Amino acid sequence: MTKPPTISSRKADHIDLCTDGDVGFRAKTSLFDAIEFVHNALPELAVADIDLRVEFAGKTLSAPVVMAAMTGGVDRAETINRDLATVAEELGIGFAFGSQRPLLTDGIIEGYRVRDVAPSALVLGNIGVVQAREASTEALHTMLRTSGADALCIHLNPAMEVVQPEGDDDFRGGLDTIERLVNELDVPVIVKETGCGVSRSVGERVRALGVKWIDTSGSGGTSWVAVEAQRAEDRRQELGDTFWDWGIPTAASVAQLSGLGLGVCATGGVSNGLMIAKAIALGATCGGIARPFLQAHARGGVDAVRNMAQRVIDEVRIAALLTGSRTMSELQHAPIVVDPRLRRWIPSNTPLLDRCGV
Repeated sequence: MTKPPTISSRKADHIDLCTDGDVGFRAKTSLFDAIEFVHNALPELAVADIDLRVEFAGKTLSAPVVMAAMTGGVDRAETINRDLATVAEELGIGFAFGSQRPLLTDGIIEGYRVRDVAPSALVLGNIGVVQAREASTEALHTMLRTSGADALCIHLNPAMEVVQPEGDDDFRGGLDTIERLVNELDVPVIVKETGCGVSRSVGERVRALGVKWIDTSGSGGTSWVAVEAQRAEDRRQELGDTFWDWGIPTAASVAQLSGLGLGVCATGGVSNGLMIAKAIALGATCGGIARPFLQAHARGGVDAVRNMAQRVIDEVRIAALLTGSRTMSELQHAPIVVDPRLRRWIPSNTPLLDRCGV
């Protein structure tokens, strides 16, 4: 009889599939191609004038960039996460762990020791809402202290779980769990998805519980349904094939959340600084990149990650210059043109709709 896979073996599968596997969305894009900036040929700015600083989850980032959640809980994750966190510290950007379930439930520390190389960087913890529901607040406190995380991402992933061979199928109690942790944890709570996006109605519900931060993790990049479909067999594999492209495109998720007063990190299919700048113009605070950093690390280690991160920061800076935006707050109000594919996602009662051009 075949033994069920361990948490560590599942995390190793995730690294392999996200680095080299066919796990992208098939037809759906992030919809950042549906937004254009209005070029400012007279910006009256120097490149050095651009201030990229933003605040997210209680810390100031030197640039609105986060190395989004990828991995942890397996030996190979140790080098990856330490190298990424090293670059995050050097450049003043954010870093997020992948799911910390191995640390919470099995005490596996591999991949979660980064504070010695990133003493001041924004480090985001990460646990699924189902695991958080079952865990005590003190156990989550211990998990956060052990890994040195500044905030806790509670990830919502029902589409991924129902395809995963070892996945959960009971998602009740999520709102109560989030409310408990907002009230009882001494760090910011960030609600995030895992590739399917966050709608306005979900944003409104978690905001009512006291949540101030959202990570969209929208569709258009890595499909975590596809990742689990590659690992599944029989019925679950067929489910994964059907729901491979399920979700709200990332740009649409950012637009859906506009005007709610939430700090939004736009992740999901984001691969460069121009896309981050477009997300900010739609109302995001910052943008997160995951798989491209993982692939860069596989190609060239910490140097390749550093080069990519610096390029992304430079791209955000140039996008700000070319729109005449001195700060990221000004970039949030830069003139844009949005085509109907994205425009139809924008709530009718938000100021964003008035800025979208024809």
